[in-house]
Amino acid sequence: MKIVADKNIPYLKGIAEHYGDVTYLSGNEFTKESIKNADILIVRTVTYFGREILEGSRVKLICSATIGYDHIDTDYCDRNGIKWTNAPGCNSASVQQYIVSALIQISRKKRISLKGKTIGIVGVGNVGSKVAKACEILGMKVLLNDPPRQEAEKSKIFVELEKIQQEADIITFHTPLNKTGEYKTLHLADKDFFLGLKKQPIIINSARGGIIDTNAVKESIKSGIISASVVDCWENEPDIDIEYMNMADIATPHIAGYSADGKGNATRMSLEVIADLCNLPRTPIYSIKVPDPENLVIDLNAFRAENRVYEAILKTYNPEDDCLLLRENPRNFTKLRGSYPLRREYPAYRVINETPDEKEILSQLGFITN
Repeated sequence: MKIVADKNIPYLKGIAEHYGDVTYLSGNEFTKESIKNADILIVRTVTYFGREILEGSRVKLICSATIGYDHIDTDYCDRNGIKWTNAPGCNSASVQQYIVSALIQISRKKRISLKGKTIGIVGVGNVGSKVAKACEILGMKVLLNDPPRQEAEKSKIFVELEKIQQEADIITFHTPLNKTGEYKTLHLADKDFFLGLKKQPIIINSARGGIIDTNAVKESIKSGIISASVVDCWENEPDIDIEYMNMADIATPHIAGYSADGKGNATRMSLEVIADLCNLPRTPIYSIKVPDPENLVIDLNAFRAENRVYEAILKTYNPEDDCLLLRENPRNFTKLRGSYPLRREYPAYRVINETPDEKEILSQLGFITN
């Protein structure tokens, strides 16, 4: 079995070789010529896989080690007998971590309390569900909007988008990018959406850049329709809108889901599909181990801040670091993603010297407590 894999997919080398003859390429080296003799591709979102690159190849399986799959022409693959998979939910806890840390930083900048604030979550899949849980743990009121789920489940837990526009202090998007169809999300947040807002909310996009109309959101920032913005996903990546970047309160290079835990999950999920396809054991996959953080223990007594829970969260990840690097050189967008440093999620950390109330919150978020 010949496998062509993106060399920037972590924890893959030495494991994928159990399932075939592996060639590693940079994302931009995936071409019609370089993949024509491959049986399996293991990819990220760098290259678009459609007829232009796949026609005439031997490819029978594309494994995307990502939560999204809009870089794969799924219709073409389905018509031509090419199986494709993504890794749903692999980095959902990583995006949750990003959102929570970003909210803490914005709340401090704006001198507002998150407790009691209403957050509207648009898209309640793997990621949106985890974000909702975290926000509830932190004392926020949560509104859920997910038309496909509402239609399928007939559940009363969901609200219309208009209710979120009217009541939310924060709106965060977690939908796929659907360019057509009944549940189209391309430019879901357009000029009319922003004009319908009532409370000058904070807007967060860590899903797909095209969900938000860049020109519309920039006008909304300029006119004060929204009070703050957190942008991790952009239209026309990696050639992002520099004006938009400078206007955003937090701007990062599409790394919300880039925890080491999330990357490890995606690699495991891709290899499991290959192992099952080849009728080979999954045993080698179990040897994938994500490195420990430099400091495993977070001592709450080290913090003088009023909210030590927030300090513990920011100790695991602070988006300001990524924001600073992007603002210094936005043309390094791709490089910043490709050389992203180790980031671990809450369960990698043990908290000590916590009060009972702090322990309750932190343990619910996933931290190890005494």
